[in-house]
Amino acid sequence: MTSTTAKHLATALAALGAAFILYIGLSYLIAPQASASQFGVPTWPRQDGTAFLAVKGVRDAASGLVILALLLTGQRRALGWALAALTFVPLGDMVIVLGSGGPAATAYGVHGATAAVVAFTALLLLRERTPAATSTGPGITSSAV
Repeated sequence: MTSTTAKHLATALAALGAAFILYIGLSYLIAPQASASQFGVPTWPRQDGTAFLAVKGVRDAASGLVILALLLTGQRRALGWALAALTFVPLGDMVIVLGSGGPAATAYGVHGATAAVVAFTALLLLRERTPAATSTGPGITSSAV
């Protein structure tokens, strides 16, 4: 894979990831009870768990906004490190689903797969090489973006 192809792939995956996690976060904020079963944990018979599910929605929406902010400002290396750290969120979700007796297919197919994609995107971003600055005159440098 060429560095240009890897860069475009990393950008696309980061943008898709941001959009997806923002959608998930907003879903939990708008309809927390309906979203709980998709997460892989049992829902509560009453509204007792609504606040907890709203917390998950805020967490997911904030994760998406961090990804978008770093992507839009061109902070690709920082984005790589942020995604590497954020990999622990879906890994933790997978462990929670498995530990609460939730479906293994959801644990591995949703949360495990998400962790793998986030880690892969982080790896692509962290492996990118920044172009070396070239001198264009006394004290003036330029670099390709």
